[in-house]
Amino acid sequence: MSNSTDLDNKVSRWLARDPDPEMRKELSVLLSSDDREEITQRFSGRLEFGTAGLRGVVGAGPARMNSLVIRETSAGLGNYLLNNIAHTTDRGVLLAYDGRIDSKTFAEDAACVFAGLGIKVFLTDRMTPTPVAAFGIKRLNCAAGVVVTASHNPPEYNGYKVYWENGAQIAPPHDQGIANEIEKYASNDIPWMDYDTAININRISLLDNDYYDNYCQAIFSSTLFQAPPNLPTITLAYSAMHGVGAVMAERLLSQSGFCQIYSVTSQREPDGNFPTVRFPNPEIPGSMDAVIELAKQKNTMLACANDPDADRLAVAVKTECGEYQILSGDQIGVLLGAYLLKKPHSGTHIVCTTIVSSQMLKKIAAANSAEYHETLTGFKWLANVAQSKERDDHTFLFAYEEALGYAIGRTVWDKDGLSALLAFVQMTSEMAAKNKTVLGELERLYKEFGLHVSVQKSMYLQPGTTDIIDLLRKTPLTHIAGRPLDITEDIKHSIRQYANGRTEKIDLPSSNAIIYRLHGGGRIIVRPSGTEPKLKCYYELVRRLEDGNIFSEFEKNARDELEIIANEFQITLTRLLD
Repeated sequence: MSNSTDLDNKVSRWLARDPDPEMRKELSVLLSSDDREEITQRFSGRLEFGTAGLRGVVGAGPARMNSLVIRETSAGLGNYLLNNIAHTTDRGVLLAYDGRIDSKTFAEDAACVFAGLGIKVFLTDRMTPTPVAAFGIKRLNCAAGVVVTASHNPPEYNGYKVYWENGAQIAPPHDQGIANEIEKYASNDIPWMDYDTAININRISLLDNDYYDNYCQAIFSSTLFQAPPNLPTITLAYSAMHGVGAVMAERLLSQSGFCQIYSVTSQREPDGNFPTVRFPNPEIPGSMDAVIELAKQKNTMLACANDPDADRLAVAVKTECGEYQILSGDQIGVLLGAYLLKKPHSGTHIVCTTIVSSQMLKKIAAANSAEYHETLTGFKWLANVAQSKERDDHTFLFAYEEALGYAIGRTVWDKDGLSALLAFVQMTSEMAAKNKTVLGELERLYKEFGLHVSVQKSMYLQPGTTDIIDLLRKTPLTHIAGRPLDITEDIKHSIRQYANGRTEKIDLPSSNAIIYRLHGGGRIIVRPSGTEPKLKCYYELVRRLEDGNIFSEFEKNARDELEIIANEFQITLTRLLD
């Protein structure tokens, strides 16, 4: 009885505070139908604030995304900024939003809260790609930035992505500090200034055409995007995947001389319902079908897509037989890394990738006398580590993660699918000028640095399932699929253990992940998903090509071998849970 009364009290307090009549109506329907299970789910806790900010399903209650959660979060963030960053009121917060159904409303909610705290707000005057928003935080010297976006999640989701004053996503300890402040506003009054009033007194300033021009000018002024004159014309099909990338993608390409761009009409304009894709994520099989079909119709060299907030890039390239081969995130990453490292420069370049991305970039970096760093998964780590490593004549050049995220140069301290698109097209054009192809260059890199093949597999888990990574710790493995292990790395406990028993410290933040390094050149990484109830397993196999190897056959054999290893390990995981 007491639990039921406590739940009813929580719901009543929420209804009294919720400013959105649609959310109050939704909750009232649940109450009238006495759907206790659903109500309990929504009020069992708050939507967790982490190093990516917030992300969740839109709906009523503290465990969902809605205007009240946005307002409480903004009040907590604003108060944390006022207590931790000098001159926050004048430096302000940059606010942007994508094309999802509630994004503009949520952004304006946040703007009014920051304004109520006395903090200056720079609000974009239109739907904006996430990298274009991230660009402005350092450019305008803001104390922080927020983008209302759920990136490539399904249509029922939205999110609140937070950046620190350095232009990178927030990293510990700020995430916990902000979460603590948010908790205070779950019961206290939320600061507020009416939107029109804030506009009239210039507490909220709208970022207009000049801002977007500045992003383009910053890209074009970078030496990394300076291409040789008289390059061959590159044709490409493009999809914005119902997101906000089309206008800026087409602008960057056309102003760089690439005018034969064919956009998928049905996916060009922002639509938060994502009607033509089952899942608006270019990594998901089938999501590239429309742009590849258009590429076939127009006979283009490339088929490219950004995800809905345009911070990721997917690419398919035309093969000799006229089909289109979708490149993996690792393949795009090593191609761009090798291309950028050959550009003229002074000093030492810094390149970075994550522990779950290919080991090949490390070899390419060494061959080009670049400094290489490896981080935990996510651009919050890549960007912050890259900035921390810059010194004297050591300058950040490139970072990528296998989930189709790429950062080129120092213009945007986050993944940027727009500038990555431009760089990839310029690279392809420069290759064409030398009668080379993207796939031919990829094969050349494999011959020089070894064939690296990879695959990711996920295991969905029931709520309450035992931590399978802890089970792996308690049951140390010596062989996987009949192959001996040379090294086991426990990132949570920062220990690297060799087969001979020797141990050493790992210089990475603690994370619940294990890396197995197989004898002969293979690697398996196991970690839980940060957003879904599943275990992610990343498999990579490295094989050295010998003279006389037929590349296509050699690659197929390596992929077959990797599939055997992956399947054997998945069976091992299943047995641990039995």
